[in-house]
Amino acid sequence: MQRLWTPHRLSYVKGEGKAVGDEPEGCPFCRVISLDDPDGLVLARGELVFAVLNLYPYNPGHLMVLPYRHVPDYTDLTKEETVEFAEFTQTAMRVIRTAANPHGFNIGMNQGVVAGAGIAAHLHQHVVPRWGGDANFMPVIGQTKVLPQLLGETRALLSKAWAAQR
Repeated sequence: MQRLWTPHRLSYVKGEGKAVGDEPEGCPFCRVISLDDPDGLVLARGELVFAVLNLYPYNPGHLMVLPYRHVPDYTDLTKEETVEFAEFTQTAMRVIRTAANPHGFNIGMNQGVVAGAGIAAHLHQHVVPRWGGDANFMPVIGQTKVLPQLLGETRALLSKAWAAQR
């Protein structure tokens, strides 16, 4: 039997870094805002929103767009936040296309715990690049996702492409 070791996933399995309550003090997304960009895996910061790599990605380049404000629901965004949120999502797609040439995207939000939001108290939208065959036997049968690049390397690649979009 062959083994694929993914020790970086252990913190996820243990629930480390999960939100504690619904307040900003226990929110990992609010904590990311205070870190420097490489440590927080932040790709870009706008006036009202920011983009960050998903710490536990479904696919390489899986990122999220979030408002700085700690709000749980899409309808809580101001008009200005909504515009920048949409613009960051468009830029994210362009950046990933430039850097990784995906065949498509899954883009979406899980609103509320019952809808699958792991951190329901802080709104976030997923931008997941997809390639033909990315749901091969490894995740389907082996229940394992193989990522070809470390998160820090992915962040450097995408943040460079993001800067070139401006």
